[in-house]
Amino acid sequence: MKKIQTVVLISGLFLSTLNAFTLHAENNTPAIGERKFSMGDSLSSYELNEVAVIAKSKKNLAVGKMNVNEMDLPQALTVIDENALKVQQINNITDLLKNVNGMYIMGTTGGYQEEIASRGTNLTTSNTFKNGIRYYGGMKTEMSGVEKAEILKGNSALLFGNVAAGGVLNLVTKKPKFDFGGNVAMTYGSFDRFKPQFDIYGSLNKQKTIAFRLDGSYEQANSFRKFVESKTYYINPSLIFQLTPKTTILLEGDYTNNKTTPDFGTGIVNYQLVDIPRDRFTGVSWGKYKAEQSFMSAKITHEFNDKLSLSSLTGLRYYNTDLFSNARPNTSGSTIAQNGDWKRNIQRSAVDDNYFIEQIDLNANFKTGAVRHQALVGFDIESSETRTTAYNPFTNYDQINIFNEYNPSLEPTIPTLTENTLTKNPLDRYGIYAQDLISLQKYVKLLLGGRYSNIKSTSNVYTYSTQKTTETKSNDNVFSPKIGLTLQPTRQQSLFASYSNSFALNTGVDINGNALDPSIIDQYEIGIKNKLLNSKLSVNATVYQINNSNLAQTSLENGNTNSNVKELAGATKTQGAELDMEYLPFNNLRIMGGYSFTKTTYTKSNTYVVGSELKYNPKNTANLSATYTFDKGALKNLQLGFISSYVGERFAGRSTRVTVQNDAYKLIPLSAYFTHDITLGYDVNRWNFKAKFSNITNTLSYNVHDDNSLNPIAPFNFSINAQYNFN
Repeated sequence: MKKIQTVVLISGLFLSTLNAFTLHAENNTPAIGERKFSMGDSLSSYELNEVAVIAKSKKNLAVGKMNVNEMDLPQALTVIDENALKVQQINNITDLLKNVNGMYIMGTTGGYQEEIASRGTNLTTSNTFKNGIRYYGGMKTEMSGVEKAEILKGNSALLFGNVAAGGVLNLVTKKPKFDFGGNVAMTYGSFDRFKPQFDIYGSLNKQKTIAFRLDGSYEQANSFRKFVESKTYYINPSLIFQLTPKTTILLEGDYTNNKTTPDFGTGIVNYQLVDIPRDRFTGVSWGKYKAEQSFMSAKITHEFNDKLSLSSLTGLRYYNTDLFSNARPNTSGSTIAQNGDWKRNIQRSAVDDNYFIEQIDLNANFKTGAVRHQALVGFDIESSETRTTAYNPFTNYDQINIFNEYNPSLEPTIPTLTENTLTKNPLDRYGIYAQDLISLQKYVKLLLGGRYSNIKSTSNVYTYSTQKTTETKSNDNVFSPKIGLTLQPTRQQSLFASYSNSFALNTGVDINGNALDPSIIDQYEIGIKNKLLNSKLSVNATVYQINNSNLAQTSLENGNTNSNVKELAGATKTQGAELDMEYLPFNNLRIMGGYSFTKTTYTKSNTYVVGSELKYNPKNTANLSATYTFDKGALKNLQLGFISSYVGERFAGRSTRVTVQNDAYKLIPLSAYFTHDITLGYDVNRWNFKAKFSNITNTLSYNVHDDNSLNPIAPFNFSINAQYNFN
């Protein structure tokens, strides 16, 4: 019922707004040559000459909020454009991040999510955005509606508030176009993967002041893991109204529904990886993880003149999840014995979340004497409430041996679990911010900015057995400054340095139910950007240091797996370096590569060993991709691609505690690994044919969460796709 209501609500929003604005738009039709928005334009507000993966052209960066040339920006960034998404046949976040150095998948807990990290920091919902609205990353992200991905490295607290220092990922969905077009496509792949999808767009009136787009997909697949299957529904409608030559309204909806078999992997025995077949399933065959997420947004942009513009974003997001499965191995006393015996427990939890944002930005370009200013002033209001129902675990459901083949027919009856606690987490935040890029001289630019935020949060825990409620509250005020200097000896080279400070609100409670103090994060960064060989070669390098006053992470005390119960682990320091390059030796060939080094350690802690490294973060990562398109001869319109990714050594497990004598907790070293993919494409008339061969060397490695979700990466697999275009 909720799914139907959500779809109806999204559809109703667009239909009602269409009726309201059609007459107004037709009565205010500008001449065709006067329109500021045309097909193919993005409604983003941040223009730059981007370092794109496939196509090098002037684009918009929605996540940046102001018009700044890339060479003037004292910050590292990457943009993966629509062409790259198509050519590389990117199907998930894992594929996407093979193009981004220093940003990686740190875990895939339960097999139903992709946990992102960057510069040694876990990127939670606070750091991941879709069309500028924070999105929930605890479910698989559907990529068929995405036309661009934007990554701002480092600290972006000035623009967004309450974000971790590692960076920001913004997914930009497909926008309306004023000329009719679209396509239908079908994909088939390994593990019985089946995915039909469609995309249609065009104008809704003769004056071409109203345009729409509607795309969607359905995906059904099994897995290389036995008894694991998934289904995903996705729809993405949007409308654009050109009210005047300088005023546009964009309405967007986005809905994903996913149902997956939870799979916590192959198991760990005494902090050692065990050698069992890659496809062996150790969960319960009836287990389910259900998740749905929906967005609705309205964005209004108005240009007063070529020096002053205003934009407003209003957005709603809702998600809910329901996990019912075996409990993770090695939690709550459910430890895998040395001989492989495992007494399994059953867990259940349900979450629903409502989120609202209102954001207004004013951009201005002006001069004070000979000094040029590119200024941004804005404010935002965010309000959300998360409701988490935790159920009492069902213990000793059965016993299996992970070294034996799993037999679902031996599973006992599905148990009924009772509610334990209901936790409500309302959060209200508002912020005001200002930023000014000051051109002191033609090649000397100073970026000054600051943000003031007020954040009020509450944790309200109701216990069903006692019918009692405990409540903790916090009210925090913080100012986050940012300063950056850019020197440009030539038009093709920029040297930059920056300092920024951010405030991370730590939601949840500690093991005793007390509210958590916030974390204060300082980042220092220097870098160089180069455009060489008549801009055919771009080479950028960055070094940075991030100091976190007190890292918050899920508490492992007493076998806790509730992510709302956390600990302040201590102060950490991350030091790193990043190098990326893009080379276009000639029009048909594009090469992109990158390398990153990251080291994150505890510098002060009452719990863990000072100087010890944190989990999940590979010291070294690297990526290389190349695409070549034949433009003549018998192979004309044939496209070949190669994608290579390297993930270095890293740790899983649990950090050893100094507070526990002879502590059993240990870090688990994970070996480095390469993966290589090959892509093929061929265009003929209105047809596109594509194929992708992933992990062609059949490399085996793992995504690991602590010591309780050991998920092998996918073996060699393939997909083939046929697409028919309407135009």
